[in-house]
Amino acid sequence: MSNVRIGMVGYKFMGKAHSNAYRALPMFFPDVLKPEPKVICGRDPQAVEQARAQFGWESAVTDWRDLVSRDDIDLVDINAPSDAHKEIALAAAANGKHIFCEKPLALDLKDSKEMLEAAEKAGIKHMVGFNYRFAPAVQLAKKLVSEGRIGKVYHYRAWFLQDWIIDEQFPLVWRLQKEIAGSGSHGDLGAHCIDLARYLVGEFKEVIGMSETFVKQRPLPSEMTGLTAKGSKDAPLGDVTVDDATLFMTRFENGALGSFEATRFAAGHRCTNSFEINGSKGSIKFDFERLNELEVFFTEDHEDVQGFRRVLVTDAPHAYMDAWWPTGHTIGYEHTFTHEMHEMMKAIEEDRQPVPNFVDGVKCQEILEAVDRSIEERRWVSIEEME
Repeated sequence: MSNVRIGMVGYKFMGKAHSNAYRALPMFFPDVLKPEPKVICGRDPQAVEQARAQFGWESAVTDWRDLVSRDDIDLVDINAPSDAHKEIALAAAANGKHIFCEKPLALDLKDSKEMLEAAEKAGIKHMVGFNYRFAPAVQLAKKLVSEGRIGKVYHYRAWFLQDWIIDEQFPLVWRLQKEIAGSGSHGDLGAHCIDLARYLVGEFKEVIGMSETFVKQRPLPSEMTGLTAKGSKDAPLGDVTVDDATLFMTRFENGALGSFEATRFAAGHRCTNSFEINGSKGSIKFDFERLNELEVFFTEDHEDVQGFRRVLVTDAPHAYMDAWWPTGHTIGYEHTFTHEMHEMMKAIEEDRQPVPNFVDGVKCQEILEAVDRSIEERRWVSIEEME
């Protein structure tokens, strides 16, 4: 096999990001299997045809069932709304297709486990879309923690702050409807925080949380695209059925303490996805809005020069950077998806499971639902209760 023939369900925000990654991969990473964008799928015939032409796909269909059963498709990419993930994934697995699925894996833990079981039974490769793992700065943070260079980890704090729905007249988009999205800021933003914490520090032991929906009703939209929408002040109102903000604390299995905050009501924060790790020998700080930087502090530095230092992660020794531009020339958000697809193609070529995969999607869902249970029952909840 030299090419991996892709069928993609979804064509908006994530569809564009994935399409760009597939097209960039062979130019910058010629050592891996080449993705071949064969067919793109969406319900709106005119819109999906426009996406096909713009994103560079060979053909377009309006029924994902046609896509998953085609003989000329090796991998099914699922980036449709969350309520569609399970049905498409089960059908793709039944047809022996590898699967890349955006997070959250499904609407709930039960469905996530069913997807994992189907993928394992089919013997296919499966990956879940936690793209922030693939930022070179995050890869460096992982290296520093794994090598013990900041010592024993004591604290992990994470926050993902946005403000795109702070206007109370912003329409009721699908991400604000539980039956479609599964969750609000918790499952959309908090899921990324949880995955990075598991990746960098380890497994969660127990959690306790709180949440709030600040705006209970919003105008129904007349048009939706990605994170934008159009509506009218005179439009009928619909109920917001997800959280606007969720905060929780955790104890990790290794004894570290963690705090997490996810909100869409932090004015001035467009996409502040950040974490800080404090250890016995030093600390690490990352902010996605400064994607190419990692701040590090080491206690072993001489006292007269101690302090956080900025590391620009654009040198060849940093993960993935030898494939891109000369030292000092930065990369962006879209590159995390290219690195993600690089992992998918390498895993197929090497006949192994990519990381992160559906196992990580299930573990993330366990933690999300443990927090939900904690909020509902107003108590600490052990992750073992969810398994």
